[in-house]
Amino acid sequence: LTAKIDAKGKATAHAAYISREGKYSDGKRYEDLEAKGSGNMPKWAEANTAHFWNSADEHERANGSVYREIEVALPRELTPDQRRELVEDFVRQELSDQHAYQWAIHTPKAALEGGEQPHAHIMYSERRLDGIERDPGQFFKRYNANNPERGGAQKASGGKARGEMKDELLLTRQRWADVQNAHLERHGHAARVDHRSLADQGVERAPEKHLGG
Repeated sequence: LTAKIDAKGKATAHAAYISREGKYSDGKRYEDLEAKGSGNMPKWAEANTAHFWNSADEHERANGSVYREIEVALPRELTPDQRRELVEDFVRQELSDQHAYQWAIHTPKAALEGGEQPHAHIMYSERRLDGIERDPGQFFKRYNANNPERGGAQKASGGKARGEMKDELLLTRQRWADVQNAHLERHGHAARVDHRSLADQGVERAPEKHLGG
């Protein structure tokens, strides 16, 4: 599991990339889309998730992050339907009904050994949904603690120190390992994953390096 944030102007293009839409819909180059979904969108974006990310790019402050993304490797042992069920379960657990999100599962072929490399992109807004109806222009404004209805939606990361964010990432990795293992067990597989480093597990070997495409 890895996590990242991206800046103003990047959300719309990334949403199109993970959902294989627009210029990324070329079937010859981008033929690895297995499933996709979205949820918790404000009423003005329920029919078109791209409208939400367009608005984030337009209205988020200049130095603000427009989305956070979690990218997770998925078990080959699970079927496509089971992988979708796993991703949806994790999204419900992590984001509940508080954050607008969009996810997609890709299954590209491994460059060296040819098998599938299923993984999921889960991008979401750090803005918390609090039941207050805001139009696109207001939604991404600065939060007003004294009068929430006058400001934008509050950001989940607001005021947190870097060390606190790092600790939260480690806990997210642990929860991802736990939900994966629960699904592997449910479907009768003996394989298990561990979010800890090899050193923390007491395994004396050098970690393998991800070679990329």
